[in-house]
Amino acid sequence: MNPRILLATARRVLTQLRHDPRSVGLMVLVPSLLMVLLRYVFNSGTAFDRFAPALLAFFPFLLMFLTTSVTMQRERTSGTLERLLTTPAGKLDLLGGYGIAFSVVSVIQVTLAVLVSVWLGLSIAGSFAWLLLVALLSALVGVALGLLASAFARTEFQALQFMPVIVLPQFLLCGLFRPREAMADVLRWASDVMPLSYAVQAVNRVTRDPGLSTEFWRDVLILAGCTIAGLSLAAATLRRRTD
Repeated sequence: MNPRILLATARRVLTQLRHDPRSVGLMVLVPSLLMVLLRYVFNSGTAFDRFAPALLAFFPFLLMFLTTSVTMQRERTSGTLERLLTTPAGKLDLLGGYGIAFSVVSVIQVTLAVLVSVWLGLSIAGSFAWLLLVALLSALVGVALGLLASAFARTEFQALQFMPVIVLPQFLLCGLFRPREAMADVLRWASDVMPLSYAVQAVNRVTRDPGLSTEFWRDVLILAGCTIAGLSLAAATLRRRTD
């Protein structure tokens, strides 16, 4: 991995995003607006405290998955990726650059969403910084899986079609609607291999426990490992498209 090429790729992607303010605005503002909507749908602090932590992990994950998969597929269909693969840049340089660029957007997105949630009355027993860390890791997992999904799509529409396959099962099995321990064995086993389950567990630990348990750090390490694994698999499947 070449740091110069890595940063140059990240700078190029950020420049492209800067020239698309509507998309950036949607990426940054939508999670916060959804949290506001959630607060007034329930009109109850207790219900908001129950559902908001899990959705703080889910919304960044969802939006970064969609944005990354579509943007990467657009790079393929426009021929930009094919041209880049003829340069000395390695696959990890390219994907790492995309990851860094979208991570910058994720930091802004997640910070604003967490601040708005706290302002709306979300109770946090632990540290605000740890809640921010988990939400950011959830967004980064979305970036990594979005890059991976784009490798198997031929069009932007096909990239979007991966959302029901990759995102919705995690949403249903992450523990938001029913505790994972109370699920049928086969569903719990499926939930155990889904990154979003650990993001939801970690944010719930931060909001309900003032201390940092061993289980919290286990969840954080699993999320970090899923991000690295997703980027590595995306690099392994990255190929030049000439068809």
